[in-house]
Amino acid sequence: MSRDTERYPVKHANSLWQIYKTVPFWKVVKNFVVIQLARYTPFVSVKNWLYRTFLKMDVGEKTAFALMVMPDIMFPERISVGRNSIIGYNTTILAHEYLIEEYRLGDVIIGDEVMVGANTTILPGVTIGDRAIIAAGTVVHKNVPPGAFVGGNPMQVIKQNRDDKD
Repeated sequence: MSRDTERYPVKHANSLWQIYKTVPFWKVVKNFVVIQLARYTPFVSVKNWLYRTFLKMDVGEKTAFALMVMPDIMFPERISVGRNSIIGYNTTILAHEYLIEEYRLGDVIIGDEVMVGANTTILPGVTIGDRAIIAAGTVVHKNVPPGAFVGGNPMQVIKQNRDDKD
């Protein structure tokens, strides 16, 4: 699997049971409030301001997050989205995963002019290259090359290096 994540083993109970040993409670509360406000606001510029100011996300100029997008609530500062990209309705962007015997953290890097379709899930530690297109409902579990059109679950490359006529 081509995901770049850091692994942190835990002992005794599963890692989610130990969540506040891995991330401060008040950070999660603040992030939850900010994300809920951003999910419902109809103003793209306000969403971007909330993400940049309170979540420390790197959001490029003219990038648009659609209604109901859910950035990582624990580690949103590990998400970077380039300029002029669209993150589709109800997309989830995860920078963490809590497992039974460990938890993992990974940066999510989304390039410039990327189109992410509705109801997509982006897992931690992936990079989506510039001008890539992600079909609606895709689980992005590995890196996406620049210019690729990908989709499905499991995600597959549908077209590599598509040209501007498509």
